[in-house]
Amino acid sequence: MPAELVVWLITLVFVGLVVTQRLWEPRLPGWWAWLAAWSWFWPLLGYPLTVVRMRVTWRRLSNTAGLSVVKRPKFRVIGDQAMRGMALRPIPAWLGLPRPTRTGLTVRVRLHPGQTPALFMAAADAIAHAWRVHAARVTSPRRGIVLVTVTARDPLAASAGAFSPRPARLLTARVGRNEDGGPWILDLRREPHWLITGATQSGKSTLMASLVCELAPQAVALVGVDCKGGLELSLFQRRLTALADSRTAAVRLLSRLVEETEARMSDCRAAGVRSIWELPEPDRPVPVVVLVDELAELYLSDGTRESKDEVASCGTSLLRLAQLGAALGVHLVIAGQRVGSDLGARVTALRAQLGGRICHRVHDEETAQMTLGDLSPDAVTVAQAITEDEQGVAVTAAGGRWMRARSHLTSTGEAREIATRHAGITPAVADLGLSTAKGGDAA
Repeated sequence: MPAELVVWLITLVFVGLVVTQRLWEPRLPGWWAWLAAWSWFWPLLGYPLTVVRMRVTWRRLSNTAGLSVVKRPKFRVIGDQAMRGMALRPIPAWLGLPRPTRTGLTVRVRLHPGQTPALFMAAADAIAHAWRVHAARVTSPRRGIVLVTVTARDPLAASAGAFSPRPARLLTARVGRNEDGGPWILDLRREPHWLITGATQSGKSTLMASLVCELAPQAVALVGVDCKGGLELSLFQRRLTALADSRTAAVRLLSRLVEETEARMSDCRAAGVRSIWELPEPDRPVPVVVLVDELAELYLSDGTRESKDEVASCGTSLLRLAQLGAALGVHLVIAGQRVGSDLGARVTALRAQLGGRICHRVHDEETAQMTLGDLSPDAVTVAQAITEDEQGVAVTAAGGRWMRARSHLTSTGEAREIATRHAGITPAVADLGLSTAKGGDAA
């Protein structure tokens, strides 16, 4: 079959899909509309047009953004001797062959001697504007090479729930979609402790709700610490093994968790293993996920001795759980509007133990710096660029890699229904048999 005929057939199929989607969109299921609108559009039309636009605009873009180099002429003007020479011609960096991805494309750029990746990172917005794409990210995998990752459209604008299967691994939760178009997965086995920051209505509570809904069907003990009277975590009370809704109750609950961690440590030492995952499954204790909503409430003090003692006890217990819990099946997920050294002396030490970081929209640079600065300084700038219209969007960093992501929108009714449905599998943990703790008393 001639190549021209193949091209015409592909074009006719594409046009038919687009026309069908335009005329019959109200009657078609959502997956068909998505397939016709994007899956066929990008590889058949969007990608070729973007590649052509890249080739056409690359030289002008390089000159405008200062990405070109100019070679010195062979002849110069000496004294009053004027010589006619060739006009200076800027030479752009070598642009490689673009490779398509699910949400865009990637292309390698080979730098000239003396050029640094910082020039191209600063020109990321100009690259996205010139190529008419949603966003462009520039990284440097090795010296002399930069990798430009292009996102053709905003992959965080839609939910990923319909296209991503639920993770089957224990302590793994699919909480949303990342900027690559794939599922945003929090794996507590790989990264045992997480810090979540963000301003009011930035998406912290939605992320926590999505996490709890994903962990609810699993054989995991969920323990809540919500010193705002249980306002947020009480939605999941029927699925929680324990819930402390005041700092006094949190002191008791965290102390019991430390005792449980030390008991597990003794069991592992007696069995000659280094973690509970090396124990036989019948002898393995149930994993515990500790959800702390609004960290600052645990560190605020009114100046009284009793208040200071509670603050010190909470800080010490959280730090002990972070240091010992990773191998013993005790995991921390801590959320707060602000995280800074001004909260207390132990906050910085606690943050160092929380390897997974998630930063939503924040009001101050210090919180973004405390959340992401020690893992990836570049991610701090990206986190500060999140606008109020991007609720649920966050920058997540773990294992030396960071990306933008958006959590699933979980309504109050869905959260309560999921907690009720899985209330029967709530596992019991020794010395944590309080359903709700108020003022330090078990209800």
